[in-house]
Amino acid sequence: MPAPRLARTGAAAAALSLLLSSAYGQHYQTKTPYQPQLASARSEAVPQGYRPIHTQLLARHGSRGLTGMKSDLALYNLVQLAKQQHALTPLGAQLEPAIYQMMEANALLGYGVAGIRKPGYGNETMQGIREHQQLAQRLYQRMAPLFQPADASSGAAPRQILLLSSGKDRAVDSGEYFAQALFALQPALQAHLVRPAPLAPRSSASIESSGDASTTSKNASAAGTDRFLLYFHKLNPKTDLVSDSSDPLYAAYQASLAYQAWLRSEALSQRLAALEARPELAQAAHAVLALLFQPAFLRALGAGQHTAANTGSMQFTSKDGQYTSRLTGDGETVLRTPVDAALALYELYAAAADMQAELRTDFHRFLPQAQAAVFAAHEDAISFYSKGPGLQENGALNYAMAQPLLDDFFAEVEAVAAGDLRHVAKLRFAHAEIVIPMAALLGLQGMSEQLAATTPYSYKSSPWRGERVAPMAANIQWDAYQNDQGQIAVRMLYNEQPVDFKTTCAYAKLTATSQFYDFSRLRRCYQRSGA
Repeated sequence: MPAPRLARTGAAAAALSLLLSSAYGQHYQTKTPYQPQLASARSEAVPQGYRPIHTQLLARHGSRGLTGMKSDLALYNLVQLAKQQHALTPLGAQLEPAIYQMMEANALLGYGVAGIRKPGYGNETMQGIREHQQLAQRLYQRMAPLFQPADASSGAAPRQILLLSSGKDRAVDSGEYFAQALFALQPALQAHLVRPAPLAPRSSASIESSGDASTTSKNASAAGTDRFLLYFHKLNPKTDLVSDSSDPLYAAYQASLAYQAWLRSEALSQRLAALEARPELAQAAHAVLALLFQPAFLRALGAGQHTAANTGSMQFTSKDGQYTSRLTGDGETVLRTPVDAALALYELYAAAADMQAELRTDFHRFLPQAQAAVFAAHEDAISFYSKGPGLQENGALNYAMAQPLLDDFFAEVEAVAAGDLRHVAKLRFAHAEIVIPMAALLGLQGMSEQLAATTPYSYKSSPWRGERVAPMAANIQWDAYQNDQGQIAVRMLYNEQPVDFKTTCAYAKLTATSQFYDFSRLRRCYQRSGA
């Protein structure tokens, strides 16, 4: 991959700055473009006598396009149906080309961009690439002493930078763009990059069970790919089987299966159906669709007389004529109600926020802020129950599978504390489904509080917000420092803002008001609580 471009200048930089400064509060939730919550000048200084010794990172991939031709094609087909019946308002007539542009941009996403291997849906946008390049720059600046070349006369062995991902393209690419940004600042680091072997599978059993050993081995066991650490929400027998109950990964494997069973459960289905039946959602949907469709068409949609699905084929060709994408919808996304249609529009509205360089249209005109706020709250409710801390009655069901990842964070610092300085940094790139349960398992304030089954999620009953917990490129960083006596202090940053560990570990702080923690006490605190 060529060295990435690290900076933006002029009008483009100003436009991006404006976008990021206004991203929070625009109701994009987990699609919110990354906005670093940087420490202020008044933030706590590194304690006297301590020097940087190690750093590590868990980051969600950067801003991306849609993951597949689903809601966009279904909504496009609904608009086409209304067009045939002369049932579009003037604003509704503008929606048709806007959706087409959205599909075209996603179908060609990444074409001609250095480092993107296969163009199309699910790739990072230019915005997402910059998010990780700039995140790398800031980490380098914050922990600069760690990344300086070792003095050859000292005899010290070069320290490694470990790079891991979930194996999914956008996570892999995020890691590569991040690493290349570090190398642009300090070229000598490139020789010390290591992609470690995964935790699992530990035997051939998981490969043999798939019936396709070569494919499974390549996808699940490639160096630098670790599903148990960074894709634990979708562990399965074909790629990840752990059948020995004495294996340290057995509990995480079983926890993943239990979590996936919850996602398929009737209990969750009923809870999500109750969310969708809330009257404020129907009211917001009607208010939005009334701007786009004529009353008779909207009434027919509400009566079940009109439906639309993501069926049919589309073809898009790049401007230079050198690349063509042919896509066919699978028909599984079906819009049966006004709420379905409005939520499909909301999905495009949120996705457009992450595609500022690729789109020529503004979806804000189709979705007033008052209604966007309602859909955002609905989206957060779904995420809270299906990805977030969830129900008290379920215990750790939604996040127990993150335990190996938390253990891995502690293991890196434990090695340093024991005098093993082989690793200077460990960089992990994954997804919202990994960052969200990690925050819950850590017990972070506003990100881990569960609700009783009798208390429905709402913005009044819960502080959990997708835009804060898992915006694009969301990240958790642990910086470790050591003093001359060998004592290790750790500070955690969430989206680059120093934050406290869980409240029951306050006794591990260096001082009552500090956000630096004595590592040995911090480790004991989490061990006692089972985390």
